[in-house]
Order: sequence, then C-alpha cells, then structure tokens
Amino acid sequence: MTAIDQSRTVAVVGTGTMGQGIAQVALAAGHRVRLYDAVPGRAGEAAKTIGARLDRLVEKGRMDAAERDAARARLHPAAELAELADAALVVEAVLEQLKIKQELFTALEELVADDCLLATNTSSLSVTAIAGALKHPGRFVGLHFFNPAPLLPLVEVVSGFATDEASATRAWATAAAWGKTPVRCADLPGFIVNRIARPFYAEAFAVYEERGADPATIDAVLRESGGFQMGPFELTDLIGQDVNEAVTRSVWESFFQNEKFTPSLPQRRLVEAGLLGRKSGRGWYDYAEGAVRPEPHTAAPADAPEYVIAEGDLGAAAELLDLIRESGITVRKGEDTGTRLVLPSGGQLGLADGQMSGEFRDVVFFDLALDYRAATRIALSASPGTPERTVLEATGLFQALGKKVSVIRDVPGMIVARTVAMLVDAAADALAKGVATEDDIDTAMRRGVNYPLGPIEWSRRLPQGWAYELLQELDLRFPGGRYAPSVALFQHSLAGDAEGADE
Repeated sequence: MTAIDQSRTVAVVGTGTMGQGIAQVALAAGHRVRLYDAVPGRAGEAAKTIGARLDRLVEKGRMDAAERDAARARLHPAAELAELADAALVVEAVLEQLKIKQELFTALEELVADDCLLATNTSSLSVTAIAGALKHPGRFVGLHFFNPAPLLPLVEVVSGFATDEASATRAWATAAAWGKTPVRCADLPGFIVNRIARPFYAEAFAVYEERGADPATIDAVLRESGGFQMGPFELTDLIGQDVNEAVTRSVWESFFQNEKFTPSLPQRRLVEAGLLGRKSGRGWYDYAEGAVRPEPHTAAPADAPEYVIAEGDLGAAAELLDLIRESGITVRKGEDTGTRLVLPSGGQLGLADGQMSGEFRDVVFFDLALDYRAATRIALSASPGTPERTVLEATGLFQALGKKVSVIRDVPGMIVARTVAMLVDAAADALAKGVATEDDIDTAMRRGVNYPLGPIEWSRRLPQGWAYELLQELDLRFPGGRYAPSVALFQHSLAGDAEGADE
C-alpha cells in the first residue's frame, strides 16, 4: 500500500496548536489542505497563523517565496464539515473527550469517500474506543504527532483492534512521505512514548520527594551523567506541569491505577497552585525577569587517593578502571569477586545497585553514567554514618578524572541508575505485550523525546540482569509493586543465566 498521493486533499479538524502544525506538515508535503473548526471563524484565523509561519520560514531561508505562495494557495479554511468530502485523509486534533471525537467521526463517515483514511491525533484516549462508534472502523488509525509537529520527526501510527492492516500501512507510508519518522504500535495506554517515558519523570520526582537531592542537582546529574538533553524538572516546566501531569494521570488510570504509573504528589501540588512552568512564570524553577537559576550541588575540591584496589570488574562501570589508570592513580588488583573499589582508608566505592549506604559500615555509592569517559558529573550517595574520609576520597577520585561531583543523600538506586532500570523494564514489558517492535521502541524514544539511547539498546550495553537485580533491591526497600520487575525482565535475566550455564 502506497502513501496518499500528493494530488489528494488532506483535511485537518481542530485548529489549535497541534491541528495547525499537522496542517503545515501536510502543506509542506504538497497536499491541498482543508482546515475545519467547530467554532466559526477559527479555521480562517488558523490559516492566517499558518501563513505567518510560512513567512518566517522564508525569512530564515528555509523555504523560498514561490514555495510559500504555492502552499498558501493550497490552504483552504472550511466553514462547514461537508467541505471535507473530497479528502483522502482526515486528521482530527480536537478536545481529548471520547464522545466529541466519536460524534465527529460518525459525521465524517457519512461525508467522505469509502477510500478516505480517518485518523485521530489522540495521545491519551483509546483509538479502538473512538472507532467503536463507526460503521467501518477498519479505515480508522491513530496518527500521533508530537508538538511542535513541523519540527519533531516522530509519528506514532496506532492500530486499533479493528484497524485494517492496509490502513495502518497506508498511514505509515504517508507519514514517511511527509518526511516524518513513523513507528507502528498497538492501541495500548500511552502507546510507545507516553507509556515508556513515565519513569524518566517519576523517578526524578520520587528522589526529590525522598529529599535525596534538589531539582537543579537531579537535572544536572541526568544531563551530565545520564546523557539526556534535559532534566525532568526543566523539561516538565517547558512542557507545562498541567500537561505532563495530565498525561501521567491518564496512563495511570488507563492501567487501572497500576503503581508503576502513580502520579507525583509534589507535581500535583504545583498544578493546584497554578505553578505550571514557563507559561505561568514559575514551576519547579522561577522564570520571572531577573530570577537566578539555582545551581546544582557541586562538591568542593578534595584530594585524590594515591591508589584504589579493584575487586572484580565494576560491572556496568568497568571502563572507570582505564580512566583511573590514565589519571595517574594506581589500580591494584584485589579479589576477583565483587564489583567495588577499596579506597586507602578502607572504605568501599560501588556502583548504585539499589542498596543503601546506611546498610553498610563504610560504603559510598556512585551513579550510573551513559559514558563514563564523556560524563562531566558523577553523583555519590552516602549515609549520615558514612565516614567523612571515605566520602572525600571518593569525591577526590572522580574529580581527578575531570568530573564534577554531586553528593546526594542515601537514596536507593540513586538517580540515573534507577531511572534507566525503570525505562529498561518499561520497554521490556511493552515489547512483551506487543506494543511495538524493538526497533520501533528505540526509534520512538530517541526521535520522540531525544533520549541518548533507546532503552532496548541501553539494556544491551548493560550487564545481563543488571536492571532486574537493581529493581529487585528497590522492590525490597519500597514494597507495593512500583519497582517489582516485569515478567519480561525476569525472563531476560533467566536467558542470561542459561547462557552462562551453557558455557
């Protein structure tokens, strides 16, 4: 099945930010576009706004004047729904209310031709439920664009339970022809991105609620150690706390209030207070004129240890041993078992594994990094009872490697490690339940929310069973099911054990 021909009309219903963005994408692909909104006059206003955006593209050299004029000539506001009758594709971007969407598509079904593809841009409702009111639900799909649609490449092509394979394939091909990166997924809550991304926000908010660290420090650690482009606090301020919290709540309710998707109480308080982020002038951070952005906690300079004793290979942090040697610090070989460094004082330094420093006499944990060589900041956690000399030696060690050090409270799993473990688990669960393929999951998370790695690829880089074992430890310390590893992750860890036994 090929993409919808460029000569055919595309209709967009709903002229808010998302509807305008989708219309602009279709225009840029060469289609005639009809805009419709139930509120009189709004389609005309939206057409003027899109025209102004095209003008700015010309000013920036991203479109020539002739292309702009041709695009404007193809854009037609519609005063009546009946004017969409010649459309080969209708994309809906109206209020996220099931009844409104069902009534709209029921009316459209009576107007358009039999070969017209009907699509919803919903991010929170069931595609299957919307199509449930139709006589011919086979031609109905989800086309979930990301905001701003003209800039962000990802489109989730969602097949409802009644969607024909040919319709899904045609929708995928059309999105690809429009220059987008389409991924296919099943109609399960959150689709790919909004389902798998929840832990990125939730774990940061949980560390904050546990008083493990402040927002600026958590954001900095996830950026500078985890490799994410933005931290969760600054990102949700950009998205809007109300929008982000509503998506989390929708996914949570769709999964029958599953503990893994429980919304954040501190974020709820922000929304209740009207502190919605950049658009309200204040969220987690203050955006008022003259406001000073808080700095992440960074430890003062400390002396580097002369040597460390390596017990084992440090597991997911094995590359640290080469960095330590390159810094001029001697690495002595200790026992072959274990995954910790012994410091000259006798204290130990270990990669975050879900345990707490306070459970041991003299242990400091350090956080996971996407790339320890490239990382510019490393977090350490210690309990109030951890000897100060051990914390200082651990701090000096990482500073000798050229890293800034943030010392946080004694939080199980720390920041990056527990976030990545939860993302890996969410992706494994989604894969096992047929939400999408491995490639589409990783593509969606990289192209939709700019993760440095897809969670499937990240899991392959980590030692077999790493995420499962860390979540087991978290589940012991936070009973209730939030951190209980999925069956899919359990099976993955068993596969690794089986390979080891075969050897």
